[in-house]
Amino acid sequence: MLQSLYRGLTTLAGPAVRLYLDRRRAAGKEDSARQAERFGAASLPRPPGRLAWIHAASVGEANSVLVLVDRLLDRSPDLTVLMTTGTVTSAQLMGRRLPARAIHQYVPVDLPDAVNRFLDHWQPDVVLWTESEIWPNLLAAVRARGIPAALVNARMSERSFARWRYASGLITPLLSTFQVTLAQSEGDAERLRKLGARAVASVGNLKFSAEPPPARPDQLAALREACAGRPVWLHASTHPGEDEVAAAVHEALAARLPGLLTIVAPRHAHRGADIAALMQGRGLAVSRRSEGALPRAGDAVHVADTMGELGLFYRLAPVVCMGGSFVPHGGQNPVEPAQLGCAVLYGPHMWNFDEITRQLEGAGGALPLADAAALTEAVGRLLADDEARGRIVTGAASVTDRNRRIVDRALEVLDPVLGAGGIRSAA
Repeated sequence: MLQSLYRGLTTLAGPAVRLYLDRRRAAGKEDSARQAERFGAASLPRPPGRLAWIHAASVGEANSVLVLVDRLLDRSPDLTVLMTTGTVTSAQLMGRRLPARAIHQYVPVDLPDAVNRFLDHWQPDVVLWTESEIWPNLLAAVRARGIPAALVNARMSERSFARWRYASGLITPLLSTFQVTLAQSEGDAERLRKLGARAVASVGNLKFSAEPPPARPDQLAALREACAGRPVWLHASTHPGEDEVAAAVHEALAARLPGLLTIVAPRHAHRGADIAALMQGRGLAVSRRSEGALPRAGDAVHVADTMGELGLFYRLAPVVCMGGSFVPHGGQNPVEPAQLGCAVLYGPHMWNFDEITRQLEGAGGALPLADAAALTEAVGRLLADDEARGRIVTGAASVTDRNRRIVDRALEVLDPVLGAGGIRSAA
């Protein structure tokens, strides 16, 4: 009954959804050139042969399944992978990182007509849905058409579980769309089972199997030359409210660490101008990556306000603090800097990465901090103490090395679903 009610309401909501997307487009949050994709109208023809549809909400989720895309394409030489995401940033990034025989489209909005238009065109042979995004009309249509489907890298936090328990009439049929559910942790697995997910297995987080973000060698060499001899730390993927934290840390440490360079990489690059103005307002000399600038000798802060270049700055900065953790956002992915030999720090709000942080902290491979004062102390100490920094790096490496084969375990569990979709190993 809840699902029928939802379908009816979304059918009536079409004009409101169009207005909402128009407003997002005006704010630069939608791709005007590809707006039709959001209503299920494909901008590309369907390739011949088998097609696996992988849906990932945004940048982090899409990056985490790129390794799975590669393995599926290796497994079946005649396969095409369709990747859908919902954000402009993720679409641009996938345009650069998807391999041959993989294509990107925007996910359609969850309106019945848009969903049917999308599925009628693409006719996927198998569907792999990532993490925790639940769209009732899309999933109901996949189930009604009998398309083999799996939920991969699934998570279900305690707070989400508490909400979904009161809507079991909606969530249980939706989770039954998936013949297999791969959970990130045993806690996620148990919560998903209680909500009605089928064939749940805890295989770990695919983020551990993902390749680190790339960096162009010439650009990295130029940055290293520009920063030579300076202590450098990075506040990565910051959210509003955290740029002030980075500024305060710099101000507290500048006298103690001569030449200190603070790099701020906002989660959303369009905030670069606002961050630069904030730093200048506090009397800090600042340069911006988006303006083509390298850090200058007199700069206190460099704003890395470009897309897809965190790999450069993780390789440049020996100490990295993860954004989204000093405001109640849930944190950003600490695996990437851990893979690249950074000493990883983060604040108290990392619930989106509970299992990852548990493993890192258990091995001494990350340092959780209570507040900005603790961050100041940790950055200052780790930039000055190579041995202390090395212990964190070593601990993180033990965790990332141990978990690299998670994608192999995932493929083993997915084999019945992939086989049902006619996607079998070339061997």
